[in-house]
Amino acid sequence: QINFVACQLFALLAAFWFRIYLGPSHASSAVRHAFATLFGIYFAVFCFGWYSIHLFVLVLMNYGIMNMASISNIHRYSFVVAMGYLTLCHISRIYIFHYGILTTDFSGPLMIITQKITTLACQLHDGIGRQAEELTAEQNRLAVKTRPSLLEYLSYLLNFMSIIAGPCSNYKDYIAFIEGRHVHMKLLEVNWKQKGYDRLPDPSPTGAVMYKLCITLISLVLFLTLTKNFPMAYIIDNEFLDKTPFLSRLGYLYVVTQAAKPKYYFAWTLADAVNNAAGYGFSGVDERGIFRWDLLSNLNIWNIETATSFKMYIENWNIQTAAWLKRVCYDRAPWYPTALTFVLSALWHGIYPGYYFTFLTGILITLAARAIRNNCRHYFLSSVPLKIAYDVATWVVTQLAVCYTVAPFVMLAVEPTIKFYKSMYFHMHILSILVLLLLPVRPQTYSIRRPQNQAMQNSVKSK
Repeated sequence: QINFVACQLFALLAAFWFRIYLGPSHASSAVRHAFATLFGIYFAVFCFGWYSIHLFVLVLMNYGIMNMASISNIHRYSFVVAMGYLTLCHISRIYIFHYGILTTDFSGPLMIITQKITTLACQLHDGIGRQAEELTAEQNRLAVKTRPSLLEYLSYLLNFMSIIAGPCSNYKDYIAFIEGRHVHMKLLEVNWKQKGYDRLPDPSPTGAVMYKLCITLISLVLFLTLTKNFPMAYIIDNEFLDKTPFLSRLGYLYVVTQAAKPKYYFAWTLADAVNNAAGYGFSGVDERGIFRWDLLSNLNIWNIETATSFKMYIENWNIQTAAWLKRVCYDRAPWYPTALTFVLSALWHGIYPGYYFTFLTGILITLAARAIRNNCRHYFLSSVPLKIAYDVATWVVTQLAVCYTVAPFVMLAVEPTIKFYKSMYFHMHILSILVLLLLPVRPQTYSIRRPQNQAMQNSVKSK
């Protein structure tokens, strides 16, 4: 943990220096790629010692696949090799260290690199191996038309801004950032003249970085004061279970889950700030004309804490991982995309049994929440008081459902997870099953996964 914080703070300083002295107007793309790569390799070795060899082995293996595999199978081979290697590393850590947490835990960076490898492979397959009319609008926008050079590949996967804590980004966005096209590319996607600018502006990330560093500091204080005082293990303590009523246990479950969040807020927000400090992460201009630096943001704290649906909560937590799951699994799965996406998420996180309890429970609750929303929500939209009552009720249920679902993710092992669910009388599992049995399940539309010209094709056929 000390190495992690030290590296991220050093990366923050290096990012400011990188933007000021090695900006696109001061250095060539090759120099920027080389600096980002060499510093990233140095951080990996500093943090993880010889364990960092796993990162380099996986990167080089997949570079070979990218250049030798047929374009029709490049995404499949890259996915199998990257996820297979990651899973083998997870398994070795479990059986060798018996649920222990390594001080040099290299699995985090390996997980981010796996995301990037599979993201690039899929986007390369889209750009070279598929026709434009076969792609969705997003796939067409992110498609990569040429295989990257070795330097570009290493820079994308191992750059110092994301080697430690991510997040995963799209290859085209990263290359545009290195080449100095990133900000202007995003500005051209909006009508910036209507935002009050008479010429193409040059936004600075300093304000966004300072704001995110404040969130990081607050999260660190909360982690040091709350997380240690409200351990998740206490909710299965025998004395606590014997003396505490069920509703009080639910309330305490919410408290300990809240106390577990600051470390994620700290790590993800600091990683976002590092990328912004280097000038990466600009996403455009909002409706008020304010520059946005949230392209790489991994969470939206306000939307998380006020979420009124399981879907809304998931979409605002670990945002870049959710985007990766959508692009490499959900949008490409021929059957049961929701279930397959949850399974991939569990496998990517590791092989601790608690992960699988969490994600399998998540499938059930997601389907139940979708059924309730589709069948009931429209009855509460006729008046403001009804809508407020619905929002309050769904907020309470959503927050408790999330707490119930993620507890095994923190506990990791089978025994405490079963003990926890027994103490909760499996109530969310039972309620979700009853909802799915009693409410009609409307077929889900997959319009987002259709090719962008599907409507045109349908129109032609009807004529």
